[in-house]
Amino acid sequence: MRRLLGLALALAAVLAWPGPAPAADRIRVVATINDLRLLAEAVGGDLVEADTLARPAQNPDDLEVRPSHMAKLRRADLLVINGLDVDAWVEAIVVGANNPKVVPGAPGRVDLSLGIPVLEVPTVRVDRSMGDVHPAGNPHYYLDPGLTPQVTATLVDALARVAPQYRATFEARRQQFLDKVSAALAGWTRTLAPLKGAPVVVYHKEWAYLLARFDIRQVDTVEDRPGIPPSPGHLVQLIQRMRDEKIKVIIVSAWNDRRTAERVAADAGAKVLLLAHGAGALKGTDSYFDLFNYNVQQLADALTPR
Repeated sequence: MRRLLGLALALAAVLAWPGPAPAADRIRVVATINDLRLLAEAVGGDLVEADTLARPAQNPDDLEVRPSHMAKLRRADLLVINGLDVDAWVEAIVVGANNPKVVPGAPGRVDLSLGIPVLEVPTVRVDRSMGDVHPAGNPHYYLDPGLTPQVTATLVDALARVAPQYRATFEARRQQFLDKVSAALAGWTRTLAPLKGAPVVVYHKEWAYLLARFDIRQVDTVEDRPGIPPSPGHLVQLIQRMRDEKIKVIIVSAWNDRRTAERVAADAGAKVLLLAHGAGALKGTDSYFDLFNYNVQQLADALTPR
């Protein structure tokens, strides 16, 4: 009887699932960065047509606004932003696009940082002399797969504001996606469990969420002020600290100064580890799961004692 009931429920779900929406009826979603586009597609499926403003390989803090960005946003039903100032450049695009659906406070505007536990919130007043410090805290939360339930819940609410008739579909797709994330996260955690507490140096403070999720210690940065080339004095102190504490890995992303990191690593007896700072940033990291599969395996290989 239970088996028959289960089959009946499954059949009802299939029958209720809408087929692919005509292109003209899809929700036009524009995300500021590629990782957010992938999440919107995971929740929205065939009901959304998603695009992104920043290229996957570029620094998400730094985008040169172009007319093509405004053209993308002019027709958008929903603008998905990262928030926490990492994509503050989007406001110039919003003004140029002249689309009332996506202005601040409009139903078609969604900030995925709302409600997440933000790391590295400054405890002092921030000014430009401190470098590229984000006053509201570290914005790179999309690199923590454990926060996916929160951000996808925000996405469901946003998509349902645009198309309330599909809320149940968005909820069902979200749950399917979260089931896959949960299974994958268990595997990533098992892979890195033997390395819990391992110390690393990072070039820029963009890895806090990823490292915290897997209990890897970020002990220092190559930059002494974010976004500003490091001073010689800071590098001398960093090299000595790495030698003293036997820190063997410096994590960099594609847009960091790899040459400086290599020089520090050589003097400290360490190695440079290139990770993907977002989906599509490196070859083989195009999907949500590819991104974390790659970064977790690279971390495991680099930190495992030989």
